[in-house]
Amino acid sequence: MSDPCLGCGVCCASFRVDFAVEESQEEGGSVPEGLVVEVNDRLRRMRGTDHSPPRCAALMGKLGDKVACGIYEWRPSPCREFEAGSAACQQARMRHGLPLLA
Repeated sequence: MSDPCLGCGVCCASFRVDFAVEESQEEGGSVPEGLVVEVNDRLRRMRGTDHSPPRCAALMGKLGDKVACGIYEWRPSPCREFEAGSAACQQARMRHGLPLLA
């Protein structure tokens, strides 16, 4: 598999995802309203990422096997900026019992 993220998904089940209100559909952005939770007047959060354990409501599939983002084209900036193999990625992989990326 060329993209390790398609067989992982643990970032979507490890971190709270907050983003500027302007990224939500309510303010003209692209993140669907049904997946957004209001944090305050300036911040929104991906639904499910503040649960225990966290799991983004847009994540489809089985962690560590085959996953996809249901709103990939409309995902918020923290998701767009997350890098496979970064320290945060490796931490999430360890937390979920997956091997580190080379």
